[in-house]
Amino acid sequence: MKAADIWFDERLYSNEDGPGYAQRFRVSSMVYEADTDFQELVIFDTAAFGRVLALDGVIQTTEGDEFVYHEMLAHVPIFAHGAVRRVLIVGGGDGGALREVLRHPTVEQAVMVELDRTVVDLCREYMPSLSAGAFDDPRAELVITDGVKFMAETDRRFDVIIVDSTDPIGPGEVLFTSAFYADCRRCLTPGGVLVTQNGVPMMQPREVTTTHRRLAPIFADASFYVAVVPTYVGGMMTLAWASDNAALRRQTVADIAPRVAAAGLDLRYYTAGLHVGAFALPGYISRLMD
Repeated sequence: MKAADIWFDERLYSNEDGPGYAQRFRVSSMVYEADTDFQELVIFDTAAFGRVLALDGVIQTTEGDEFVYHEMLAHVPIFAHGAVRRVLIVGGGDGGALREVLRHPTVEQAVMVELDRTVVDLCREYMPSLSAGAFDDPRAELVITDGVKFMAETDRRFDVIIVDSTDPIGPGEVLFTSAFYADCRRCLTPGGVLVTQNGVPMMQPREVTTTHRRLAPIFADASFYVAVVPTYVGGMMTLAWASDNAALRRQTVADIAPRVAAAGLDLRYYTAGLHVGAFALPGYISRLMD
């Protein structure tokens, strides 16, 4: 079979009737296939999106559009907070979120808790542009353990907690529970921010409803913001937002822009205007929160 005849089929948004949606990637070369201790991992090359990582048959990240997701995941809470020194990342084995967090010179420590060491090692070897040396930064600390266990047992405190998880199936399911969110709140400093990956609401509406119902009793302010990542098909994706400081979510461009300018980062997607606009939710997403 010619390389041009190889396709990766991602079957998405399954229900009781089976997969209801799919996308296909033409594979120019297969880079790596393995079963880790926790999941099936595949890395392959494409003409459209560069190198691609899939876990259990679901696209996790691509070299082509990862910057959208990772910039919005990291910079929105950090710039909103305005004085972040310590960040915790739960998941994020590809290293993209860690890379963006450590671009902030004010960040003194970034702890990354990842369940699957193999994901970290293979991404560093085969997709090094995602972490871009972040794991070698002296401010970075990699902890290989279960994120739920870490959150339940740690006495450390963080200004921002980022949950860069897979969807709530398989190994990532435990990172969407009320108990886990309560531990996140306990581990935040006063006025700290929690953000989490929360899927594509056009195709996964229950995730928005369920996450909001679990966050709202725990945090004074719980909502979502949006980004458009081409390979996360189905329209806008949501990132959950939770804090006890409601003012952080309601800042203006005039509040955020000076912080962005002072940081001096060369960003490809995130801007102060996008930051503020990302919290203006479409009606169908707002209704999912009711």
